[in-house]
Amino acid sequence: MRKILLALALCAAGCGQAPATQPAAQPVAQPVATSASQAAPAGTPSAGDVQESWRITRHGAEHEIEGYADEVSVLPGERFRLHVSTTAPRFSASAFRMGANPSKVWESARVRGERQAPARIVNGTASAAHWSPSLTVDTGGWPEGAYLVRLDASTGAQRYVPITVRSASTAGRVVIVNAVTTWQAYNLWGGHSLYKGPGGYASRSRAVTFDRPYDGTGARLFLDFEKEALAVAEQSGVPLAYLTNLDLAPGALDGARAVFSLGHDEYWSPGMRRAVTQARDAGANLAFLGANAVYWRIAMRGRQVLCDKERLCELWRASDPESSLVGQMYDCFPADGVYRVSRPGHWIFAGTEGRRFPGMVGVETDRVSRGSPDGVRVLAESPFSCGGRASVSHSTYYTAASGAGVFASGTMRWVCALRGRACGHGVTDAAAAFTRRATLNLLTRFARGPAGGAPAQAPRPAGPPT
Repeated sequence: MRKILLALALCAAGCGQAPATQPAAQPVAQPVATSASQAAPAGTPSAGDVQESWRITRHGAEHEIEGYADEVSVLPGERFRLHVSTTAPRFSASAFRMGANPSKVWESARVRGERQAPARIVNGTASAAHWSPSLTVDTGGWPEGAYLVRLDASTGAQRYVPITVRSASTAGRVVIVNAVTTWQAYNLWGGHSLYKGPGGYASRSRAVTFDRPYDGTGARLFLDFEKEALAVAEQSGVPLAYLTNLDLAPGALDGARAVFSLGHDEYWSPGMRRAVTQARDAGANLAFLGANAVYWRIAMRGRQVLCDKERLCELWRASDPESSLVGQMYDCFPADGVYRVSRPGHWIFAGTEGRRFPGMVGVETDRVSRGSPDGVRVLAESPFSCGGRASVSHSTYYTAASGAGVFASGTMRWVCALRGRACGHGVTDAAAAFTRRATLNLLTRFARGPAGGAPAQAPRPAGPPT
């Protein structure tokens, strides 16, 4: 029941089946400009990029415009199809590469609008797999990275469709992972998520599909838990690679220097966990910037996430506690407290100022638990009351046998705190400076290879914290 409450809190904060056959006359949209179609280093907009606001300025009515992509990620140059439903006579789409300098790299011509059929509920799963594709998008020349495609109805309503242009190789790079299975688990489009349905928890879905739009803006969990961390990673200047957690297959992390899990990365399949564990055991450093990671043990069937939360979707801790990978495990919701640094001399905190940061502990927290590796070190220990129960949030670091270093923040507000006061919850701008510097320290040291018991002197971040 605690997770149902979390789903509702996230909604408030942020506000398979076979694909349809492609029509012969379906338009193929082109890049916005010749210069934008030339490959550029990740995070470095080319001179010809069209710089403009990527933000939604008018949400419009619930179904005024919405859509989804038939791929979660593509390689550079591959195509994907957008399935769009709108009550407007026409719409257009624009792709914005997110990161340190969000920029528009592509836009479509005006496309005839179509109000597609309502969601179909198949065995309790809300699906839009029956929607016809509206246009095909060619990613030729798009740099690797995380993208938001903004749908603009001629009536003024707007929504996002996320897409990741993934890296073909992660060798020698720090890998940023979009937690798309968690995005989908909380997605209430069509009235069904893994947490609730029209009748509450009892009528929840036992499987959810990527063949449907996301609720709200269309990118709620990306914006809440990932956008700021992505920007800091690109500002660091370290070589980056981009994947979604659905891309964590054998070989995907070969040669990676580090893997970064962002603010809320809860739903992991055995294949995902195996890929990350093998990367750690080969020397790749790991960073978990959120809390409640590696919690539900899911299965995948095509474009469906399977998790009935009763029989076929047990908690990882029931068989292989997540603490053996993360260093700690989920303990509390709802949490709210002061983050307290207990090892200020650790290299992760080099160059930071302040030792107490109000509001940074929450809304879910982790702590050292059974299964935590021998030698795990507590870097921050933050006591608080978890619904009247005395609890504590830990930030931890351990060294794997391979020499890889593994950091876990232990709080879901680490990424949120990068926004400073804009995070809310009493978080201050001092917390933004603290988390930004610590995250830059992680990125720059982890990019050099196995961090292990790195010396306490400060790494040299590529750019100053702002």
